[in-house]
Amino acid sequence: MAPSSPLHPSADNHARSVQQQQQQFIGRAADQAQAQAQARRKGAGTRSWLIISDTGESRSEGIEKHAIMRRTGLPARDLRVLDPMLSYPSSILGRDRAIVVNLEHIKAVITATEVLIVNTNSPLVFRFVQDLRHRISCAHPADQQKMETESGNSLPLCDCKSPMWKSSGRWPEMDNSFPYKGGRSRTRNNSGVQKTLPFEFTALECCLKSACKCLESETHTLEEEAYPALDALTKRISTLNLERVRQIKSRLVAISGRVQKVRNELEHLLDDDNDMAEMYLTEKFLARSLETTSLKDHESADVPEEDVERLEDPSPSEAFDFDMLTSSKPNVEELEMLLEAYFAQIDGILQKLSDMNEYVEDTEDCINIMLNDKQNQLLQMGVMLTCANMILSAGVVVAGIFGMNIHISLFDSTPAQFNETVIGTISGCIALFLAAILWGKKRIFWQCRGTAP
Repeated sequence: MAPSSPLHPSADNHARSVQQQQQQFIGRAADQAQAQAQARRKGAGTRSWLIISDTGESRSEGIEKHAIMRRTGLPARDLRVLDPMLSYPSSILGRDRAIVVNLEHIKAVITATEVLIVNTNSPLVFRFVQDLRHRISCAHPADQQKMETESGNSLPLCDCKSPMWKSSGRWPEMDNSFPYKGGRSRTRNNSGVQKTLPFEFTALECCLKSACKCLESETHTLEEEAYPALDALTKRISTLNLERVRQIKSRLVAISGRVQKVRNELEHLLDDDNDMAEMYLTEKFLARSLETTSLKDHESADVPEEDVERLEDPSPSEAFDFDMLTSSKPNVEELEMLLEAYFAQIDGILQKLSDMNEYVEDTEDCINIMLNDKQNQLLQMGVMLTCANMILSAGVVVAGIFGMNIHISLFDSTPAQFNETVIGTISGCIALFLAAILWGKKRIFWQCRGTAP
């Protein structure tokens, strides 16, 4: 038997090259799939944010979720509240470095120096942004003058419409306290009470105003549609009017629920001073900046080695005093007055909706009374027809008796007797029908008086 011939070397090399090409193709496909997955994961966390600084400047940025968390110090669960794809109730969350606001169409994060708003194409958000920029410019006319001077529109140094000018007739002296970002300093009167709201409270007030204005507008629109529709239903009960009232009631329940959630959130904040104290971001920002500055001054100063060791390792009493100095809670009266004003406004809107709901319930009661009256009339008509049918059956019995095929002497009588029999039968049926009606009315009369006949 002849030995088998070995494979040709060129064929072997061709097979190896084909195998290598397949492995390279599979590797490139895996790399592309991994790169696409990473891009999807990266794009899933990126969202468009509209950023408004404390000087009134606005810009749009695409920021990742983790970057927002590092920038604002918020956990992921707080940012989940601002997701437009998820449905969360209205909430205002005060954190260490930011305030999370989720009110109606407003989904924003407020810090001590900027406001981050979820960028949407809603006209309500656009009006809110314009109002916020206007409020920031009015609260800080120096920044407004600088911005308008750069754009070619110069303004006088003093604005007589400003509340600061109206209260004192002049611009107060700037305090020599620690300046913070935006070139603004806190302005205080002689009693030490802060006149202008901090940046975070200005932004929070704008959010509350926009939400209240939206709810009040929807309530006013619903009032204009509800009362005429309810009046039309009481005048004429029809399928079209009933459908209109049903839709109005559905909208009323939805708006009442939204207003109630906002009211409950404001009430919860007003009942807890600690939550309100967490919202003083500017005070905490200044305290941290002052602490950092003092530490740098101690590091740069020439102090004895014993004092350096004492600063690095302070005693418990000294550490307690320093913590009390830096972590003292600010007076929440300013924020409390702000929240109470909008709480009263929200409570007024809820009262309007409550009155409208009572009017709807009164209309439903009126409609039920009208329908019950119609039903009673139909029942009375049915009773009367049944009574008439029974009495006519007595006349039919008389006619059936005389219709029998039996010869009697009455059939041989004159026609006058026939007429008397017919007229007597009909008269008897009518008399029985009238007697039944009178008996029924008399019974109803005695029932209304509460005594038996």
